[in-house]
Amino acid sequence: MDDDSPKYVKLISATGTEVHCERAVAISASATMAAMLTSSMREAEENVVRLPDISGPILEKVVQYMYYKHESSSSTGRLPEFPIEPEIALELLVAANYLNC
Repeated sequence: MDDDSPKYVKLISATGTEVHCERAVAISASATMAAMLTSSMREAEENVVRLPDISGPILEKVVQYMYYKHESSSSTGRLPEFPIEPEIALELLVAANYLNC
């Protein structure tokens, strides 16, 4: 990442929820966001990623997972369980598939 790059990226859900995430975390945890934020795409220029198919609560959970994945990536021991409520599991799976994280 360039020194001139902003530290955080704004993620906007379908419901208008705005979640700020460290740019490095988003890039390392999601191949889709990495492609958006490290290219000449509008998202990289504006530092905003609009996710029109992901609701606010699901986006918040995805960002929690991205931080969990980022923090656990160098762990050599047993990882703590990442809690997922059964009622959001399917929607979360669809979002994770889209974001490739």
